Amino acid sequence: MQTINKKNIPEELVVKVEKLSNLGFGIAKYEAYVLFVEGACPGDTVKIKVGKKNKTYANARVIEIIEPSEYRVEPFCPMQKVCGSCQLQFIDYQYQLKLKKDIVKDAIRSICGHEIEVRDVIESPKVREYRHKIQYPVSETQNSKRIIAGYYKTGSHELVNIKYCPIQPEYCDKIIDFIRNAAQELGISGYNEKKHVGDLRHVVIRSSNYNSKNLVILVMNSTKVFDKLKKLASKLYNELDNVSGVGVNFNSKKTNLILGENTEILEGEAFIEEKLCDKVFKVGAKTFFQVNPESANNIFEYVKKYISDNFEKPMILDAYAGITAFGICLSDIARKVVSVEEVKESVDLADKVIKENGIKNVELHNMDASKFFEKELNTKGRQFDVAVLDPPRKGCSQESLDYALKLTKGKIIYVSCNPATLARDLKYLIEKGCKVDFIQPFDMFPHTYHVEDVAVITIV
Repeated sequence: MQTINKKNIPEELVVKVEKLSNLGFGIAKYEAYVLFVEGACPGDTVKIKVGKKNKTYANARVIEIIEPSEYRVEPFCPMQKVCGSCQLQFIDYQYQLKLKKDIVKDAIRSICGHEIEVRDVIESPKVREYRHKIQYPVSETQNSKRIIAGYYKTGSHELVNIKYCPIQPEYCDKIIDFIRNAAQELGISGYNEKKHVGDLRHVVIRSSNYNSKNLVILVMNSTKVFDKLKKLASKLYNELDNVSGVGVNFNSKKTNLILGENTEILEGEAFIEEKLCDKVFKVGAKTFFQVNPESANNIFEYVKKYISDNFEKPMILDAYAGITAFGICLSDIARKVVSVEEVKESVDLADKVIKENGIKNVELHNMDASKFFEKELNTKGRQFDVAVLDPPRKGCSQESLDYALKLTKGKIIYVSCNPATLARDLKYLIEKGCKVDFIQPFDMFPHTYHVEDVAVITIV
């Protein structure tokens, strides 16, 4: 393989962008040297400024678009170039879907190493106002001490004050703006990340697509509720009609984690309601729930139809279940659903939904998935027709996959938000004798490089 001395790479170059990386950067080459170009679309011819050079690659930024790709469009958000959230908004949406399919195929090819059918990406029902979980860092200006809230610039911790975000519901912008002004009036300070001082660190909103109600969580650099905070919560709850609950989360540690361990509801409800598969779910402050409810509903209905078409009243295992959204949606077609989730708040909310809907065939377990798998094998010895695995981004441990194989006799439905860990886990399952029937991607996050996948696996 040809190697190039990185010292010979010019500081500025004109390149043709060939494809998109799994992190949303355009990929171009200078001879055999790889350049990851921020803000570039496949098909662009661009002049770039090369950044820090590694042995085989460097990051770069666009200085000038010499010849734009046919798929390049004008972003509909005026803040797209400075806000780091919508990396692909300058690319035609239908072409975004093709690029996301390519990201999945590339991950399967390079990490899994086996030929697997990757189907066309099912698009999001909405490409604007689709995001129903908002997490804004909060700070304040150095001189005027004005409260600001928004997103960080790409690759930095420089906060961009966002007044209008077209990918989230418009009323969320109004809630954030209300908090900026009310906090300022009450003398609540914004957080200084470098000095670890100031009161308000983040605003987290769980917003319902079902009824437009909102649970607002104020993340505070404190360990207890103070009077000004009570007043802020009261103003939010009493003066904004679509705020159904206000809570405080205590996070006084020097950490990049948004939420601390403890949350206290100060006003109203501790959850919002969301509708999937004609069932109403309860979503709390720390509940894992997809940020795009309409696209999530597509996934749940797709999985439900697939199982219904291929099984008659199956026994279903719902692992990494969150609020048991899959299990509850699938309860209509199952003989029984056994759900396992380690976060107690999520299990408690699932229990409420099950009782309110009169569901009798869902069994809840508040446990770590691996420990539950081991216990299930050593005690009840049940086998499941279908196991639905919906792990976090890090994927499943090999131990968990081994247990899932022993517990399941039909199909594994693996739902993943990370093509790389999905490819890794599919490789392991294939080596254990499984057959991956296909992968169906869904666009959960329009205008970003993220893609959600449903892999259907047969246990041979």
